[in-house]
Amino acid sequence: MITVAGFNTAIDHLFTVDTLEPGQVQRASRSEPYPGGKGLHVAQAIAALGERVQLVGLTDAAHRNLIARRLAERGVLFHGVEIEAPLRRCMAVRERDGRVTEILGPGPELTEASCQELLDTWARCAGESELLVLSGSLPGGLDPSTYARLIEQARPSAVPYLVDASGDALREAAAARPWLLKPNRDEAADLIGEPIDTVADAARVARELHTRGVALPLVTLGAQGAVGWDGQHAWHAAVTVAHSINAVGSGDCLLAGLAVALHRRAPLPEALRLGVACGAANAMNEETGFLRRDQVDALLGEVRLTRLAG
Repeated sequence: MITVAGFNTAIDHLFTVDTLEPGQVQRASRSEPYPGGKGLHVAQAIAALGERVQLVGLTDAAHRNLIARRLAERGVLFHGVEIEAPLRRCMAVRERDGRVTEILGPGPELTEASCQELLDTWARCAGESELLVLSGSLPGGLDPSTYARLIEQARPSAVPYLVDASGDALREAAAARPWLLKPNRDEAADLIGEPIDTVADAARVARELHTRGVALPLVTLGAQGAVGWDGQHAWHAAVTVAHSINAVGSGDCLLAGLAVALHRRAPLPEALRLGVACGAANAMNEETGFLRRDQVDALLGEVRLTRLAG
């Protein structure tokens, strides 16, 4: 069982317009709400790849049925902690040329009781898991050190943690030495204090994160793919997508592919191959953080995998 922490559940609204014109009244040709949040995206992508997965996150009365139904349809076991405050709402506007503008809501401020219930639920689920994923922002009320504390608590059990976070939560988690850390280009540059302009820069930063105690550090580079360090070599994986519809959530799906491959005991280069194929498959769909297994299978053979010098 793979267990995913998606503590800051969202309701995503995707609007499709011809061209976004700031300051003007516009009508969308399509609008649809989706349960969202980075952890939720990761969990449903893992399920699409055929692995057993459960998700720990928030829900509210207004969206309880929508979230539970969608995740059940997609094979995810959802452990929802219901709160009185409304879930955070996020909006994405997709233009005809494929450009997407995101507006991310701040989310609720949790009570002390809700924080404790969320962490207790996580502890129960983590205890029956072979792989653990911490993904996304933390809701208000949870300290930025939360991910780091969960990593430390699990260390005696040797269950591997995969982490995708940002800001203070990322810095705290990195210091706790998780098994795998997956910042994007900007997050990694902020963490290390060096710009990342090239694939070689990403490889150098990944090696630096390894010296700081992260067994499998990766840096994602958007359309340029991802770079990882396995302790001996740096690897770069990339694939070209002929027509990108919505690349938002591709990093989440990439993390899902990594989790599945590593759970199946694949070496890092092959895990990178599956992860990059999953990220590209997400970009081929309108819904954020969603992929189809047949798309992933078709892309796997197209992924370019390179061992980098140095």
